[in-house]
Amino acid sequence: MIKEKNIVTCILLSLVTCGIYGIIWYISMTDDAAYTNEDRDFSGGKAFLFTLVTCGIYTFYWNYKMGKELYEAKTKKGLQASDNSILYLILSIIGLGIVNYCLIQSDLNDLAKA
Repeated sequence: MIKEKNIVTCILLSLVTCGIYGIIWYISMTDDAAYTNEDRDFSGGKAFLFTLVTCGIYTFYWNYKMGKELYEAKTKKGLQASDNSILYLILSIIGLGIVNYCLIQSDLNDLAKA
């Protein structure tokens, strides 16, 4: 079961902890998206490890994959969905990863409410 998270609180905690909470948030969002789609191959721990091993390059794929996962999850639940994978990828490329975190968490909050 996924829990709703306050986006402003998550951003503030990420800033106050110098990014440590951002890592926890990243792992949590990945696990929540995988849980909603029952995707056992997609996990937060693996995603974080791949990000470290590839020196951050995996993050571009992660953003794209999260867009696809959330679109699929919302479609399954009958919610209004749009495929934001390209948007997430572009925002990631231009350095606006925190915006992606907010958009992804917003989608996850919608799924938690449903």
